[in-house]
Amino acid sequence: MNGYRRQRVEPYRYGIQREWCWRGWQSRYSFWRPAFAGQRGSPVILLHGFGASLRHWRYNLQSLGNYQPTYALDLMGLGAAEKPIADYGAEFWAAQVHAFWQGMVEQPAVIVGNSIGALIALTCAYRYPQMAAGVVMLSLPDPALREEVIPRAIAPLVKAVEQVFTAPWLLRALFYTVRRPAIVKRWAQLAYANPRCVDDELLDILLTPAYDCQSDRAFVQIIRAMSRTDFGPSAKTMLKTVAQPLLLIWGKQDRFIPPILSRQFQQVQPTLEVVELDHSGHCPHDEQPDRVNGLLLDWLRRHDLLRG
Repeated sequence: MNGYRRQRVEPYRYGIQREWCWRGWQSRYSFWRPAFAGQRGSPVILLHGFGASLRHWRYNLQSLGNYQPTYALDLMGLGAAEKPIADYGAEFWAAQVHAFWQGMVEQPAVIVGNSIGALIALTCAYRYPQMAAGVVMLSLPDPALREEVIPRAIAPLVKAVEQVFTAPWLLRALFYTVRRPAIVKRWAQLAYANPRCVDDELLDILLTPAYDCQSDRAFVQIIRAMSRTDFGPSAKTMLKTVAQPLLLIWGKQDRFIPPILSRQFQQVQPTLEVVELDHSGHCPHDEQPDRVNGLLLDWLRRHDLLRG
């Protein structure tokens, strides 16, 4: 596999792992529950971003799970989940999370997501408000921004160019190139402000799913879906509508999604709490876990979502 050898990891970090089936497809989840029944606040559901898995919450699952039931889920087509032919997008994954919540959680939960996971978390609260006690977003993409910045006169040309560069054969060739360990390491170092955070375990988290059966097919479908205008609802529209407490955490050194968007989001929803972190990139929960865990627990307490 191009020189990639899976690393030995500490499985206890990821809690108790189980298989779960949705629409006939297999996925995986993990959970961590407090040792004492009295320490049970609103459950927490953790959603990873593109190219990652539930293991990306390696430094958060236990820290949050010591206070309240905490779950992490592999999104379909990613992580250890099956890689089916499907209509990927924020609404598709939100339906998966909602079904998981119905079967496993059954009470309003705090939904925490990173990157695309943040968009899915917000979509869950927007489409299924009964499942959300609050939403925490770490770097939030907005599919609608693409439409805002492309003039209508040249939109057809842009679409035609995108169709060329998202041709399945080209994306499949790209997939086999970028899944090499050296390339993944460089990409991860762009996502992190501190390159020393890109350790062997993180590379294993990012690389292992890329060698699953049909991973190339899922990559092609997801990248093509991300280029569509209907990949997900407008983040600004959803922020205006969602009534639950909202927290947005953003690394100031995020090179993938500009942190300045946080101010635009706060303008459309003044109740949105925004925290910008110094010396942090696109994945602050993994790069500065102690600080992010502290922020989350403090926010949960202030909104009466944490007990014990």
